[in-house]
Amino acid sequence: MRILLSNDDGYFAPGLNILAQHLAKIADIVVVAPERDRSGASNSLTLDRPLSVHKASNGFFYVNGTPTDCVHLAVTGLLDELPDMVISGINDGANMGDDTIYSGTVAAATEGFLLGIPSFAVSMSRHGVQHFETAARFMVDLVQRYEKDRFPPPVLLNINVPDVPFEQLQGVEVTRLGKRHKAEPVIQSTTPRGQTVYWIGAAGSAQDAGEGTDFHTVSQNRVSITPLQIDLTQYSQREQVKNWLKL
Repeated sequence: MRILLSNDDGYFAPGLNILAQHLAKIADIVVVAPERDRSGASNSLTLDRPLSVHKASNGFFYVNGTPTDCVHLAVTGLLDELPDMVISGINDGANMGDDTIYSGTVAAATEGFLLGIPSFAVSMSRHGVQHFETAARFMVDLVQRYEKDRFPPPVLLNINVPDVPFEQLQGVEVTRLGKRHKAEPVIQSTTPRGQTVYWIGAAGSAQDAGEGTDFHTVSQNRVSITPLQIDLTQYSQREQVKNWLKL
């Protein structure tokens, strides 16, 4: 298989490097990732300037753009052959519930999906990861399973892996997205020049974390796999809005 790897932590991130080392044993890989940390970049494309691509000493390509830029550029022009799969990660920290809206990790996989390529986003359950190896080994198994038994349509999977040794994983569960509480307030501070600046506050804790959610599954040391879709239509409100507009 030909696999395109990307992320949002930057081409130098340990999670990406460990994932590349493991997948290179079973597939032909190419890495196209941001030149710096672009966490929280979501699905943004850079349209106001040209992008440049450079090659690092380890063979990874890096781009002065967003995770979405990286996958879009790779698939639509940079690569001589289309990849069979796009994998984004391994992210340093979880992408569960509402995180998926903001996540650059999920966005890179989403771009592959929108371009018609099966795509996986993989993240660890917390920051300050100790066991990237666990997710890398799991992804090798998942890729080999997919190679033997492929989904007919393109698929977009959001995968979160507990930060425990591989032997301590308690299985895998197909989940739905949970939901977080409201985010923490912004943090105001003052620069040495007297300018007021603001840091975005931390994400809220889990609110909807019941059985069947990604939050609950990871808390039980099981790998969470959530199939995602792009249709944002709120179908249950279509008739309400029609009535409101008297249509």
